[in-house]
Order: sequence, then C-alpha cells, then structure tokens
Amino acid sequence: MDIRALKLYLHLCDSLHFGKTAEQTHVSPSTLSRALQRLEEEVGCKLFERDNRSVSITHAGNEFKRFAEQTLSEWLNLKGRIDPDQPLLHGRINLYCSVTAAYSHLPALLDRFRREHPLVEITLITGDAANAVDEIQHNRADFAIIALPDSLPNSLHFEEIDQVPLHVYAPTIHCQAQQMINQTPINWAQLPFIVPDHGPGRRRADNWFKAMGFKPNIYAQVSGQEAITSMVALGCGVSISPEVVVENSPVRERLVKLESPQLIPPFKLGCCCKEKRIQEPILKAFLDVI
Repeated sequence: MDIRALKLYLHLCDSLHFGKTAEQTHVSPSTLSRALQRLEEEVGCKLFERDNRSVSITHAGNEFKRFAEQTLSEWLNLKGRIDPDQPLLHGRINLYCSVTAAYSHLPALLDRFRREHPLVEITLITGDAANAVDEIQHNRADFAIIALPDSLPNSLHFEEIDQVPLHVYAPTIHCQAQQMINQTPINWAQLPFIVPDHGPGRRRADNWFKAMGFKPNIYAQVSGQEAITSMVALGCGVSISPEVVVENSPVRERLVKLESPQLIPPFKLGCCCKEKRIQEPILKAFLDVI
C-alpha cells in the first residue's frame, strides 16, 4: 500500500474533516478523495461514513486505522535501520509552543538537536499554550511545549523539562487596581481579575479562588498568558500568571508580584507528543535530546 496514502488516512481519522486534512497535509481535496477511494477499493469496504455535514469512522475503518499505524511505524523504523545513504536523520518536525516558550525553553532544546541532526527541518508554530494538546491530538504538530494539565489523555506522552512558578501580579501604574492593592488588608474579592478563558492556567486560577473562599470579580477572560500580562500592565486588573511569562515580557517593569495568602502550585512544563509515535526515528531523537 502507498505509505503517503496511509499518512493521509491517519490524519483524516484524527481530523474527521476532509477540508482540514487536505489543507494541513498540503494536498488538494480531489487528491485526498482519490487516495481514500483507492484504499477503500484495496480493503474492500467503506472506511468512512460521510455526508455533507459530518465524517465518521466505520468499524472497518477503526480496524484499518490500527493496521495503518503499525505499518507506518514499522516503515519509518525500517528506513532508519537500512538506508545506507542516509546516516543522518532526514525529515521535518513540527513544533508548537507559546511565544514565551519560544524564547525561554525552546532554544536550549533545539541547539543540541540541530547539532546532532542538522538535516532535520524544523517548523515552529506559536499560539496559546492552552491549545497545545489539541494541536497534538489533531496532528497539526508533532511536539508541543505544554503545562501538564490535571488530566492528560492516555494517548499522549509527556516529558517534563522544567517547573514554572505562578504568582499574583498587579500593575504598577496609577489605576484602580493599583490603589486597591495598596490597602491593608487587600480586599481580594473586590480586585478585578484577568484570567485565561480555558486551559491549565484557568484551572489554577479557579482553584486559587476556591481556596481563598471568594467568588472572583472577573474583569476579562483572555486567550494567551502574554495578552493577560499586557492587560495587567495597562492597569486593567490583576492576574495569576507564570513567572516565566512575566520575566520574558517587554512590559515586565510595569508589573509587581504580590504575596499570595494561598499557595499556587507550579506548572510542570514539558514536551508532549502522541504515545504511539515515540518510536518514530525523528521523534525518538527529539525525546533523547530532552
């Protein structure tokens, strides 16, 4: 069977969306449809049920998915063992992380990896760290730098690289929030809080509010810790933010760290990928560097 067709098939199994798979694998929708049609002809039955609004995997499709995963994994391992003309790894690795992680942690990881595997191309995608798990699960990234969530899917592998403290941060400029933090004692329930709209950072904030015993005054729910830091610097409110984000922010001089009455557990920061892919040569090499 065509290895490229198997890769397209596995991507479609995860995305369940022909348009997204075609776009993210850089093929035309007609090419994707023909590849799937050939696979279904070879297998002898339908692998997907599809209509104008949805795509679902058939029972045969799930069985074939396991075969495709095993075949692709064995093919990559075989190429790594027997190709005499390629003593060095070739290929591409797609990495996803926040803008902060691209400054703070990624360079140290990539420096050694590039020295040991100079022919591997690296593609970097930056975005909200809270979306990193989805990027891995939907095959838009091979690896992502993530804060370990409270519940990590069993299908994912996590390799810890650091621990990141979290603190309460407030603005230093003259504003309502700055006036409120200068009161003794601080009326935490009245402070305007800027919180992540989802992800591990939001859960840390919600747990802290619960431990403090008050319903928070939420000023804004924002996507991305970097954007939250900027809003605090502008005087919009206070936040519970990772120390590394504030330290690498261009507006860090406009923030002050407050003493928290309750302990805020640090993030476990690490690299995440699909468990079933950890033996692929390029991914295994990256994990070895970590």
